[in-house]
Amino acid sequence: MNRPIRNVAIAAIVMVIALLANATWIQVFRADELRNDTRNSRVLLDEYSRQRGLIVAADGTVIAESIPTDSRFKYLRKYPTNPSAFAPVTGYFSFVYRADRGIEAAEDAVLNGNDDRLFTQRFMDMFSGRDPRGGNVVTTIDPKLQRVAYRELANADCDGPCRGAVVAMEPSSGKILAMASTPSYDPNTIATQDFEKAEAAWKELTADESHSPLVNRAIGSLYPPGSTFKVVSTATALTNGLGPGTRLTADARWKLPDSDATLSNDSGSTCPGSSNGTVTLTQAFEYSCNTAFAQLLSEKMPGDKVDEFTSTAKDFGVGDDPASIPLSVVKSSVGDIGSDLAALGQSAIGQRDVRLTVLQNAMIAATIANGGVRMQPYMVDKLQTADLRTIATTSPTTVNRPLSAAEATTITDMMIKSEQNTRGAQSGIASKTGTAEHSDVAQGGETPYAWYIAFSPSSNSRIAVAVMVENGAQGQNAYGGVVAAPIGRAVMNAYTGGAR
Repeated sequence: MNRPIRNVAIAAIVMVIALLANATWIQVFRADELRNDTRNSRVLLDEYSRQRGLIVAADGTVIAESIPTDSRFKYLRKYPTNPSAFAPVTGYFSFVYRADRGIEAAEDAVLNGNDDRLFTQRFMDMFSGRDPRGGNVVTTIDPKLQRVAYRELANADCDGPCRGAVVAMEPSSGKILAMASTPSYDPNTIATQDFEKAEAAWKELTADESHSPLVNRAIGSLYPPGSTFKVVSTATALTNGLGPGTRLTADARWKLPDSDATLSNDSGSTCPGSSNGTVTLTQAFEYSCNTAFAQLLSEKMPGDKVDEFTSTAKDFGVGDDPASIPLSVVKSSVGDIGSDLAALGQSAIGQRDVRLTVLQNAMIAATIANGGVRMQPYMVDKLQTADLRTIATTSPTTVNRPLSAAEATTITDMMIKSEQNTRGAQSGIASKTGTAEHSDVAQGGETPYAWYIAFSPSSNSRIAVAVMVENGAQGQNAYGGVVAAPIGRAVMNAYTGGAR
């Protein structure tokens, strides 16, 4: 072979190799990226030509389905059951806005049929000549409880439409029984195949991003927890050798260590039941005395006070990278305290830089209810083929034990006393309220965030709840016991059959 021919052959071989490498790169390594590109309408047309799987509640109630249509799209995604109540769980599936938020996004590969675990189903459908189908997602959500949580939250006494969230969990397993967020939206308005209406609905829902109904406030927003975080502060003290009888200041105001700043009780008065100017830890918890808790962690705690506080908080999940449920959850945090004891005193009452999701606070309550054992929360019970064959099941998973059963019982007793000192108190409930400042206008009359965490103290606690309301109608007097507690009790009673 002469040199010119050889050069042409080598060049041809190089180009063929380059072509094969490029095809491999696109079809193998970039396949998922290109498939999920929002501009790739071919993928969406393919997905709309198949029957997307069902999303169902724990009792089989269908909360998302695909129905046949006569349009160029063979199927339309519908949300037939209380769509606004279930929107934080389902999310939406739209030709314009894709699968976004909720189970629709988290389990998209199962629902659209592309998950590898559905290979056998895809093969059988192809072999039988049947149109391809997606798999089903069975959630842990109790539909009755979800409706009650949404109704109570939406109808609470708020300044305008209520902004808040409710999470209910089964302490022994970590199952999420309800997850409500308000204001909410109807995902059918985005899933519609009338694209002009879908765009108009989207613009309306995203007009005010800070108050957008698309935000799942249960897992997508962080809030200062206020006095509900005294549960973690108490756990820190108990696990470091202090007891419920530890004597603490009852002063109305207390000077923070190494600082000119002072901290005061919410009522501006001394802690009730004091003796010689002090109260026990139990009394301080019962009456939610800020000065006592600031002193507890910044003065009374042995050892490295900041390290013990942050490590206990992390044992409860605060500061850990949260596992998906399978929805993505933002990371809770106690902030950067450093060696600042004044900052520690403020953090002990759930202020300063402490920020939690509502789900995280529900996990704290559930851990106490479960005898000190923290379970991994989850929302998907099992995955199925379109023929209802189970391909995956979620098993309860123990994460760790932040405190002993005896210590959990001690905190439970304190929470029972706290409930009895809360407006509208109900027997058979252990709770802690919180009223959290969240800006620099404390002197100007901001509306605090109202919190309530609770469970039924028994040998088999069936439910733990966390409630947060941003905009109670009472302004500065929108206390957790006034705004959030009635919602939490209604949710618990709907599940346990307790007082109405």
